[in-house]
Amino acid sequence: MTAICPKGHESGTDDFCDVCGAKIGAPAPVPAAAPDAAAAAPAAGGEPCPNCGMPRLSAGRFCEDCGYDHQTGKVPVLSPAAPAQAPQTDAPSPGPAASPSPGATAAPATAAFPARAAEWTATVAADRDYFEANGIEGVDFPDKTSTREVTLTPPQLRIGRRSVAKGTTPDIDLSEDDPGVSHHQALLTQSVSGVWLVADLGSTNGTYLNDEQTPLPEGHSRPLADGDRVHVGAWTTITLHAPE
Repeated sequence: MTAICPKGHESGTDDFCDVCGAKIGAPAPVPAAAPDAAAAAPAAGGEPCPNCGMPRLSAGRFCEDCGYDHQTGKVPVLSPAAPAQAPQTDAPSPGPAASPSPGATAAPATAAFPARAAEWTATVAADRDYFEANGIEGVDFPDKTSTREVTLTPPQLRIGRRSVAKGTTPDIDLSEDDPGVSHHQALLTQSVSGVWLVADLGSTNGTYLNDEQTPLPEGHSRPLADGDRVHVGAWTTITLHAPE
């Protein structure tokens, strides 16, 4: 049995649409006034992404398929960090190796490995305070919740819900965690300068930063700092942690 959401999608669940995340049973959204032709977003099948060829479906800054930045004209890719080198000193020439004492065991040789670049991480958790502040009706905060740590791997990570029909799986999949999250919720992208950015991908319930009361505009990226909280869905908070 399928249900029809306010946006007209057929959903296999009857609480929140498994296509767009909209609450089923809620009144259909009132269509916004048509923008001027010059500011209108490209329609489906619009200009293809120069990087992957996927049609640009909105006026968002980033391509929803590959993360291509339409503003800078490139996909953010970080250059590998140069390995750290020890300072050179004028050391005396080594003398002959000393022979081990009888019965002594030689210490095993250790190989030198290049230092690995420090990585940002994020804590994904159900946030009761955020849920209660929203005052969402028709859904209850879960009795059992879990918290997980995610490593932020450059150049980008998608936040959303997997879709079997579309064959897509986001990097931070909240399918089993939060019914209010859209399939394409938000995008975390690391810039060439190493700063992590967050952008909403046109989600149904919006993407919020920290205690701001207004959701992030679709496609407009915001820089993130250590301790910043990204709120999505009905109760999910993603907290960013800088390398120690």
